[in-house]
Amino acid sequence: MNNPSVKMFTSLASFLLALGLVAFIVISLSNHVRHQHYWTDVVSPAMTFLSENQHRLNSAQINSLSVVSSEQSNIADLTRARLDLGQVVFLNEGGLFRSYVRLDPGLLLELESDQSGRSIYELYLWVIFGLINESGGVNDSILSLTDAWELSVQLVDDAGLLSSQAALDSLAEFGHHLVISNDQVFALLRAPSGEVYRLVFRTPFIYFSWPVAVVLVLGVLAAIYGLVLLFVQTYERRLRNVETMAERIARGELDARVKNVHSGGGDATERLSTAFNAMADHIQRLMLVQKEMIHAVSHELRTPVARIRFGVQMIEDCPDTAALRKQVEGIDSDIQELDELIDEILTYARLEQGGPILSFQDANLSDIINQVVDEQSRGKPDLQLDAKFETSSDEWLETEVEPRYIHRSIQNLVGNATRYASSKVMVSCVCDQDTCRVDVEDDGPGIPEDQWESVFTPFARLDDSRTRSSGGYGLGLSIVRRILYWHGGQAFLGRSESLGGAKFSLVWPRNQRAT
Repeated sequence: MNNPSVKMFTSLASFLLALGLVAFIVISLSNHVRHQHYWTDVVSPAMTFLSENQHRLNSAQINSLSVVSSEQSNIADLTRARLDLGQVVFLNEGGLFRSYVRLDPGLLLELESDQSGRSIYELYLWVIFGLINESGGVNDSILSLTDAWELSVQLVDDAGLLSSQAALDSLAEFGHHLVISNDQVFALLRAPSGEVYRLVFRTPFIYFSWPVAVVLVLGVLAAIYGLVLLFVQTYERRLRNVETMAERIARGELDARVKNVHSGGGDATERLSTAFNAMADHIQRLMLVQKEMIHAVSHELRTPVARIRFGVQMIEDCPDTAALRKQVEGIDSDIQELDELIDEILTYARLEQGGPILSFQDANLSDIINQVVDEQSRGKPDLQLDAKFETSSDEWLETEVEPRYIHRSIQNLVGNATRYASSKVMVSCVCDQDTCRVDVEDDGPGIPEDQWESVFTPFARLDDSRTRSSGGYGLGLSIVRRILYWHGGQAFLGRSESLGGAKFSLVWPRNQRAT
């Protein structure tokens, strides 16, 4: 789960799931309120009419309509308070519709119906039938009343509406024929005079209406806008932090770094901040190395230059050819020392400042090590230099390296060991399927443990001597570490258990293409 794309997809999926859950809750609550309001509007006119015309209840023949005691009815205090205000109360109790209206302080008119509202519609048919019966037909007062109730009453003059056998049977038995569908609710009502009227009720309740859809879409867009705005502000704040650190570094504050980089998100700004801090670390280190190099180079050059100047002055006072030749040889030796120093400095600078262009190729470590041992043995004939290969086949010694630089790193370690060894230097090599390791050990005085890391610092020496016998310029081990760095490996120092002196180790992967 560390992949930023996977995290972003998971976050988006979680957000959409939460948004869907919120939308479902909003729609459910909205539909509950709308459903309650719809049926209250449907039943209220008829219930209010009967509460105001209670004498009509004496002739009521509707089983679902009854008069109950206010004290015995199981209704809540809030519902009772609404009834006391003269309101019609509609309740949906476990799939059963109940409607109440107060008749007097002690009595309530109660109407029960299933969820289709059939009893409510039949109540309207009974009331309208009574009004038509009293007036002898549909007159203007009845039409005015039905308009207020949002009912359409029309005389049926189309025989096709009565061609249905079900409608004819229902009219003959009950005096009306009620049709309830998802699209409309209408009824056919036979008046006492024999005329048939068609009553069309208001449109059935629609759970997902366009106002709900509009509100829902606007809510989703607002939530998405808020989320995008939050993300944009977060990214902008992080980018401004990076911008501020860049400006501080441009002013010379090389220790400025982006804070709170590892937030766990793994997004683009975090990767940018990590790369920026790595770049700042590298720049600061390069500036420090440059400063130390300038200081050290000026110090290192001073001694051979002074000797050359002294030798040139002494040439004028040479009494014979032999003395002159000695002075020239000394000057030549100092020039060679300057050349070696410049070569070391250029090599280290090339390895330190961005790395060289390495041409990796397959090479046999035994050939490289044997060549280094032979070269160093000719310069130190009094020392015992041995090479040991801990492998059963030469195939394991094949490794992918830049031969020239690996040769240089091993040469620096062996040369350093011969400089301080008493009588013996051992170079051992072992390779497995993944890595190669070269150890250079000597029987010299060794290096104190508290200085194991500092010996790899540029221009560092373990003694204060600047004579040729101490050797080196303090760059050899730094070059070794940088060579191993560009090979994806490490160089470290320890103590030799077999010889008792120092033990330098180089470890790097056999296959550079896999790193």
